[in-house]
Amino acid sequence: MLAKLSSRPVCCHCERPVSHCLCAVITVQPNRIKVLILQHPDEQKHPLNTARLAKLGLQQAELWVGEHFPQLEQELASVDLACLLFPAQEHHIKQPLEAVAPTVSALLVVPDGTWRNVRQLLRLNPCLSHLPHLSLAEGEPSQYRVRRTRETAAIATIEAIVRSLNVLEPEQDFTPVLAPFTLLVEQQIQAMGPERYQRYYGQPAE
Repeated sequence: MLAKLSSRPVCCHCERPVSHCLCAVITVQPNRIKVLILQHPDEQKHPLNTARLAKLGLQQAELWVGEHFPQLEQELASVDLACLLFPAQEHHIKQPLEAVAPTVSALLVVPDGTWRNVRQLLRLNPCLSHLPHLSLAEGEPSQYRVRRTRETAAIATIEAIVRSLNVLEPEQDFTPVLAPFTLLVEQQIQAMGPERYQRYYGQPAE
């Protein structure tokens, strides 16, 4: 099924231009820990929206777009354990990823946006401040090679979700969720061309 945005046909499923549709590489992976992505409206408009791809690739995932979510407290109360995927400060409770028992109903809350936007989401939804924070150990460099960031250890939202679930549910491999993200990055680099890509991002196109 196709939708039409301006004069450019867009896929209704992945919301990418039909000429760059990602559906062929999207598979749905089962996950027992539900993922709730809270996306700032500014991020929704970004053409390289990796949170949307994460939702499409997981059996139990929801994507809420907004700044304040009145229904959030009820959602948090519906599970045995809810954790926030966000670096913990000294006054926050830190929850090691490995400590989330597989026998409880669990919810992984993932804020999505720039650091400034995410802090705004946390401020406007104070119930999030009571959640234990999950922090990822530094791992492989991000494959998000077409988006600049001042944070050297920053990774895309979809990468953070996949890395978290791979630790939380070691019996399941969530790497296939990254397939449309990998293709999305490759498409963007090809569209830019090698010279322009190297000029903007300081590295040769592969």
